[in-house]
Amino acid sequence: MESQAADLTEIPILQTLIGAGMGQGPALTLLLAGPALSLPNMLVINSYLGPKKTITYVSLVIVMATITGMAYGALA
Repeated sequence: MESQAADLTEIPILQTLIGAGMGQGPALTLLLAGPALSLPNMLVINSYLGPKKTITYVSLVIVMATITGMAYGALA
């Protein structure tokens, strides 16, 4: 139930940022990477996978979300 409440707050925040001039590509990147890179999420991942795999996971999320946002921004 907690993740649902967090998911519901991201949409109005992004709508406000887009209204203030943020591009759709960066907004998509924030929407994709934000929940995956929250501190509680990273702590849980670290407790299950260990620090080396957590760093790999975080790096991959950052790279893939950035690539996806850039591609979407170029198309939109």
